[in-house]
Amino acid sequence: MDMSNAVPAKTGTQSSFLPMCIIGVLFFIFGFVTWLNGSLIPFLQIICELSEFQALFVTFAFYIAYTVMALPMSYLLRRTGYKNGMAIGLGLMVAGALLFIVAAQSAAYPLFLTALFVLGSGLTILQTASNPYVVMIGSRESAAMRISIMGLINKGAGVIVPVLFTAMVLSGFEGFTADHLAALPEAEREARISELSNRLVMPYLYMAAVLLGLIGLVKFSSLPELDVPEAPDEQAKGNIAHFPQVVLGAVALFAYVGVEVIAGDTIGLYGSGLGVKNFAALTSYTMVFMVVGYIIGVTCIPRFFSQETALKGSAIAGLLCIVGITLGSQESTAIADLLWGWSGIPVLPDSVTFVAMMGLAHALVWPAVWPLALEGLGKFTAQGSALLIMGIAGGAIIPLLFGLVADISGSIQSAYWIGIPCYGFILFYAFKGHKMRSWS
Repeated sequence: MDMSNAVPAKTGTQSSFLPMCIIGVLFFIFGFVTWLNGSLIPFLQIICELSEFQALFVTFAFYIAYTVMALPMSYLLRRTGYKNGMAIGLGLMVAGALLFIVAAQSAAYPLFLTALFVLGSGLTILQTASNPYVVMIGSRESAAMRISIMGLINKGAGVIVPVLFTAMVLSGFEGFTADHLAALPEAEREARISELSNRLVMPYLYMAAVLLGLIGLVKFSSLPELDVPEAPDEQAKGNIAHFPQVVLGAVALFAYVGVEVIAGDTIGLYGSGLGVKNFAALTSYTMVFMVVGYIIGVTCIPRFFSQETALKGSAIAGLLCIVGITLGSQESTAIADLLWGWSGIPVLPDSVTFVAMMGLAHALVWPAVWPLALEGLGKFTAQGSALLIMGIAGGAIIPLLFGLVADISGSIQSAYWIGIPCYGFILFYAFKGHKMRSWS
């Protein structure tokens, strides 16, 4: 790998400004592509006539790519460098966006899932490269603050995309549900499905064009390579499995991404079942709360509290939200009125409000886990990053289990109990797991 343009892992504020801007653009793309799934799930459930369990294969196909592709992408990064690896990842995403157009024209669910897997594969290499970049471009004590800035950009995209999706794809179909579709004569139903499905063509064509432009931005920018310093004990450890802090960190991220995806991607399904209007835009509520959480991280870490403290508070708040969801009312009461009544936006039922508030509860988990898990890895950093990225598979497995529980119990609300062990493990990692340096 050509290291002629390499820079030390820790740089000054001035030299880190341009890399942070470029990585910020990439994090916006992460959020835009990822949180589009929250709108796609109820949409594809209608046009492909799916159950809740089948619809949640959207998250499975997208997030399982991180598990399958993370280690191969880490080896690719070692050969190409971080900068070229980012360009390759964007190229894969272009292919996924174009494949989505083919899927839309055929309204074939397997093709949609394949396109989502390709998009997820492209994001895998981008995430594997960009997250350690943000950690190492400045001091490690303020890494969670920098990742919070990236998260603010990422979730800002998550606020925007459901609104854009509703405006571009569902305009004229407000209130249209699977029940309405099933009641139509066969010929009219097929015509409606074709019309709805083809509305995806232009948004994904625009996405492919933007991604092509970003390839040029990354490839021909002055974005430097990272020179990762050797850790004192790395030679004594033969492989990444000998670092408990990163292995347990990957498990914590597995749990976190699972509940993050549940909060963002199932709120539309839950709201649709309760008759909430504009259910496809409900992901924006969760994203707004996550943005608030990231603002707290940007302004308060490490000035007012540490990364460890942020992680502990996140886990406890998440547990409280799960209790609120599962025991809360399916109607709007004083709790929801207090939160939403002043804003002029539609008031959500209490239990749906707590789903949205999960976004605030766990917003700082990702920013806090990364610097804690990568500490002391040295030249194993790329492999450690890949292992942490594999933890994103929680977004594939846990929502699928959520859908299965919802189908078996006949209640989406009761399925949210699955968040208890997830937040419980994050709490363990916050108190003990990140401090472990050997399995003995």
